[in-house]
Amino acid sequence: MKLGRRNFLKLAGATAAGVAATACSAAPPAQAPSSAPGTSLPPSTGITTPPGPPDWVALRNKVSLLLPGDSGYDSAKRVFNPAFDGLKPAAIANCAKPEEVQAAVSAAARRVPIAARSGGHSYAGYSVPDGGLMIDLGGMSSVDVQGEQVVIGAGAKLKDVYATLGRAGRCLPAGSCPSVGIAGLTLGGGIGVLARKYGLTCDHLVSARVVTADGEIRTVSADSEPELFWALRGGGGGNFGVVTSFTFRTDPAPSAVSVFSLRFPAGSANDVVADWQRWLPEAPPELWANVVLSGGSTVGARISGCYVGDSASLAKLLDKIGGTRTVKQLDYLGAMKYFSGSENRQSFVASSRILEVPVEPAKLTSVLNGRQGMDLLIDGLGGAVADVAPDATAFWHRKAIGSVQIYGQADVNNRSVATDSVAEVVAGLGLGGGYVNYIDPALPDWMTAYYGGNVTRLKQVAKTYDPDKVFGFAQAVTPD
Repeated sequence: MKLGRRNFLKLAGATAAGVAATACSAAPPAQAPSSAPGTSLPPSTGITTPPGPPDWVALRNKVSLLLPGDSGYDSAKRVFNPAFDGLKPAAIANCAKPEEVQAAVSAAARRVPIAARSGGHSYAGYSVPDGGLMIDLGGMSSVDVQGEQVVIGAGAKLKDVYATLGRAGRCLPAGSCPSVGIAGLTLGGGIGVLARKYGLTCDHLVSARVVTADGEIRTVSADSEPELFWALRGGGGGNFGVVTSFTFRTDPAPSAVSVFSLRFPAGSANDVVADWQRWLPEAPPELWANVVLSGGSTVGARISGCYVGDSASLAKLLDKIGGTRTVKQLDYLGAMKYFSGSENRQSFVASSRILEVPVEPAKLTSVLNGRQGMDLLIDGLGGAVADVAPDATAFWHRKAIGSVQIYGQADVNNRSVATDSVAEVVAGLGLGGGYVNYIDPALPDWMTAYYGGNVTRLKQVAKTYDPDKVFGFAQAVTPD
């Protein structure tokens, strides 16, 4: 049985933008950008632009451009959540190569807001810049396996990434929703069902090509523009520049991935949460699992997940947690398809918190009492995610037990009601932190919540690469 995207995992809601880096301990000192030979940096201040809107006519000679009123404009601006259908970009640039992104950025910089769209799953609709330029990266969707590495265009969707890697016998840990873009997922970190075994998506990034605010095309890696490379790995979608392609290292695809679902009796939610918090951190990294808590007159609970290995080995681990189980042993591609669901557009409101340490189960379950259509999804971390230091990449929440997504079903007409309900649940949880790929405009102290002790360093990267806030938006990392 294929399970619905939101009703099962709801964990691959990466920020939609393909914009580079725009969705733990004391703050590290800010580090100066590399001055290694061959590294060119943009000017830090003093860029001026004549007043007036971009010259769309001139840009149309360089890029396929849609303006309001053009045939196809209304459908082209749509993203996954219909709640943002009312937003109206001044123009949509459909880019098929880095030079076209370069032309688009140069034409619009410091004149109108700029945002890139990869999969269009931004929880806040940030990839639809109202009155600004949307850079649609869908024309750059190639997935090219090159031995142990894969080069992926920023417009590629996860369904195509998995299909190509699966045929080549290679594995890249990523999210679950088939229409999520690789760009937003990676730039926010990339939590997925294989994270405990293989790490986050961003942990596999080798290099990226980026169009920065000064209109330059840069190749960034650990050896070239290392500070920007650091920021791209978990610094969130929407900041610093537009990524046009990613090069990842891959692992051999596992021959067996066993998927499972555990059901529990009504009224047992507190016990399920308590058992999960004990069970998963003690399990081998091959095991990943989440808890889904569903609101209502009685709070429901189920555990779902996967194990990199055969079903017989998984059974021994499941014996320690109980529940009525359903198990299937699949290959890598089959497992990724199992976790995918419908690509139909859905209206919802969501936010997140981070589960740093085990908490009293009632703290998580009680907020859902009487809240039909409201879910909490606790996605497991640990394993390979925790093997990386919190300041080694921009993704801060390395030592957490899991991320907690608060998800409310909605339609366009009752979105305000759903927004209020999600806000009430978030406040009631009393947890801190947040996952930038579940970006929330209402999240208090959002910069610290997303980036923790990495904020100072991220601001320094913004000061170096985008001092004039060319890629600024409501929750952008900026120099000040």
